[in-house]
Amino acid sequence: MKTNNPDLAHEQVENARYVLEMLGMDQERCNERSALVLLALLNLSPGASWELSSNQLVGTRAIMDFIRDEYGKDYKPNTREIIRRYTLHQFVEAHLVLQNADDPSRPTNSPKTNYKIADKALSLLRSYGREEWEAGLPIYTRELPGLKTIFAAERQMDRIPLVLPGGKNLTLSPGGQNVLLKEMVDNFCPRFTPGGQVLYIGDADSKWALFEEEALSKLGVVVDQHGKMPDLIVYMPDKNWLVLLEAASSHGPVDSKRQLELARLFENSSAGLVYVSCFPDRRTFRKYVDEIAWESEVWCADHPTHMIHYNGERFLGPY
Repeated sequence: MKTNNPDLAHEQVENARYVLEMLGMDQERCNERSALVLLALLNLSPGASWELSSNQLVGTRAIMDFIRDEYGKDYKPNTREIIRRYTLHQFVEAHLVLQNADDPSRPTNSPKTNYKIADKALSLLRSYGREEWEAGLPIYTRELPGLKTIFAAERQMDRIPLVLPGGKNLTLSPGGQNVLLKEMVDNFCPRFTPGGQVLYIGDADSKWALFEEEALSKLGVVVDQHGKMPDLIVYMPDKNWLVLLEAASSHGPVDSKRQLELARLFENSSAGLVYVSCFPDRRTFRKYVDEIAWESEVWCADHPTHMIHYNGERFLGPY
């Protein structure tokens, strides 16, 4: 801890806890951990005036390093997810903090994910300890619902629009594998699953972006919500095929292990199972060329009219 006065550190943490309480945070978001996270986001050392607060972009690791170096609290690496899920997530929801302000399209699970105090909140927090704080706090809390509405609208604009083969519209969270998922729906499905029904689409924000539970149940598929679903499921009623597609942009393709997992997950399906690994381009595919499972298919979005068949006796179809 850089300060030699633990009393200053304690006082600063208590100030942060009080500020969070005044901003309407619940008990969990007013504890020591959340107070320290707020101080890290503001770059406020023990004893520093709140007028010196700043709102640079910082990642979770940088937040933890600041807390360790300035306040002597050494959170272990496995605490990172707790800080994200039980402090930063709620700060973002309260519009106190912006996530990925430099690139709203960045996927939520990106290692480059960062956070910063929102500008309106920073102006208020810089006044803490002065008369302006008392005058500004009720104005800020009164305006906050409107700020949240604007922020929600901005986030909605960043989402990826999707039109399913049947004409149904939905949106996916921006970035990551969802960019490839859109290519799969727009370009793979019309060419290789004509007349197919999309029964499931995964999303980084919401695992069940689309989930036609009744249709899957009629095929004998009862989904275990703890099982790792494929990214896209298409049913071809004319052939009675269930096509299971993986978007291999941010994670791996259908290798032998994944093929076995999917076979077990869909073992009661009355439809034949077809496994497809989808890549954004052939360069990405080449990284995994030796891992692809036999009796499966490969599709690359940069060459949408062709498929690569990892099977010996016939083309696309279940085994």
